Amino acid sequence: MKKEPLITIKNLLVSFGNKKSKTEVLHHISFTVLQNEVLGIVGESGSGKSVTSLALMGLLPKKTSHLSGDILFENKNLAFLKETDYRKLRGNEISMIFQEPMSALNPSIKCGEQVSEMLQLHKKMSSSDAKKETLSLFEKVKLPQPKELYHRYPHQISGGQMQRVMIAMAISCKPKLLIADEPTTALDVTVQKEILQLLKELQKETGMSLIFISHDLALVSEIADRVVVMHKGIVVEEGSVFEIFKLPKQEYTKALLASRPPLDKRFEKLPTIASLADKSFTPKEITLSQRAFQHKQIYLQKPILEIKNLEKEYFQNTGLFTKKRSIKAVNKVSFSVFEGETLGLVGESGCGKSTLGKVILQLEKATAGSVYFKGKDITKLSNTEIKKLRKDIQLIFQDPYSSLNPRLTIGQAIVEVMKVHNIGTSKKHREDKVAKLLQKVGLDENYFNRYPHELSGGQRQRVGIARTIALEPKLVICDESVSALDISVQAQVLNLLNELKDDFGFTYIFISHDLAVVKFMADQLIVMNEGKIEEIGDADEIYANPSTEYTKKLIEAIPKGI
Repeated sequence: MKKEPLITIKNLLVSFGNKKSKTEVLHHISFTVLQNEVLGIVGESGSGKSVTSLALMGLLPKKTSHLSGDILFENKNLAFLKETDYRKLRGNEISMIFQEPMSALNPSIKCGEQVSEMLQLHKKMSSSDAKKETLSLFEKVKLPQPKELYHRYPHQISGGQMQRVMIAMAISCKPKLLIADEPTTALDVTVQKEILQLLKELQKETGMSLIFISHDLALVSEIADRVVVMHKGIVVEEGSVFEIFKLPKQEYTKALLASRPPLDKRFEKLPTIASLADKSFTPKEITLSQRAFQHKQIYLQKPILEIKNLEKEYFQNTGLFTKKRSIKAVNKVSFSVFEGETLGLVGESGCGKSTLGKVILQLEKATAGSVYFKGKDITKLSNTEIKKLRKDIQLIFQDPYSSLNPRLTIGQAIVEVMKVHNIGTSKKHREDKVAKLLQKVGLDENYFNRYPHELSGGQRQRVGIARTIALEPKLVICDESVSALDISVQAQVLNLLNELKDDFGFTYIFISHDLAVVKFMADQLIVMNEGKIEEIGDADEIYANPSTEYTKKLIEAIPKGI
């Protein structure tokens, strides 16, 4: 039986600005969403996928946005709907799950009350009926202890639980169309898999249509029936999941598919959209004999870092008259990192990997155990000695924007850290070095005078890397440093990190919840779980033959595509 369209978009054009100056971001796009269908929309940042979802929801800024074309939903043209009519529709018939639940939930209202409020507003339920329905929804989205969670504030629950509260709120009024905009980007692979499975089950159970927006094609393949590929505000390609993944027609789609680190082999360099445009480019695979030779060279060196029986314990007050409860975030952890090696560190949120990174950096003090850097126990250093150590052990942040001063230009931000650590003989010498560093990370020297807000996410991450290498460190800790980037930009940054490692002789600790990315980067791999080392060994060997059930679960949760 042929499905009928639920929503039809015709020649949709969206621009931002005023009458004198407008920037067009959607260029006459057209597609349909069928009844009881999951439509995936994929593309990089700036492709227009989120603007499309905001246009559907009537959430584009009224003063600065300009829209033309048609958005047909059940014989209504939403493009010309008044705000009062949109309010009746929004949340009731068309609902949305946002990328960042913490910013979408009200921090001053308890989780259960926020969902109950929706039911009272749109379904005119009494407060007691709304509470019963909310608890039922919390059970449906598989939240633990629904009665307790009803009375908790958003900051008191985990990221995965917040996303489930958002889903409960979005489906509370039984919408005909649910839009999920990057709903799993910041989540662990295991939680991501659970959320994906949950959305699938809810869609089948209710018969609603679902638009699933993501930059990750492999992820979309696991949930969608059809896929729309967007690039720079146009629809590049559209087809079934099989057609897009197995028989892509457009070069852009092929490049997106090729940019994700493969799980069955290891390349010297990941393909990128730019490199695949060069027809002479062929990714070179690293053979087992090459890997064996590389390992031999690495492990002939002395360990640059040795961790011995390291512990980090936190204490929580559980009540006025009760004892403090201790939590061991890092529990008797021991390992070595060799000069020139990339050590991968993976695990779910709360496993202790980021805490371990902070203790190595001496941003947190160890409760017990030792951290030897170049043979010296750095847990015993004074504050003055730790300041000197900062030059040798550097961190590349997950969010480069929050680590950059918005009032300083890119060049000033890098010069400033060089000055603090007495690198360079003069202001001119430092500025010349920064110009060369910017070129080294793929940014031309005119970026010196730009401010952080003028850069894209990938460009900011390159600036963060330039600032790190300006100090000529020996050990670099990358803490989820590519997790927020598009697949294609992520590939560029991973290639850059490997090139810099060869050029400068860096040693990396690469922390991530994405096992596919870590497998591409790492020589040695540590899997952490509840503060302990679950498994340690060669990265390819652990992926091919995991020895623990926990590691198997992590590997099985990686989106594989079809």
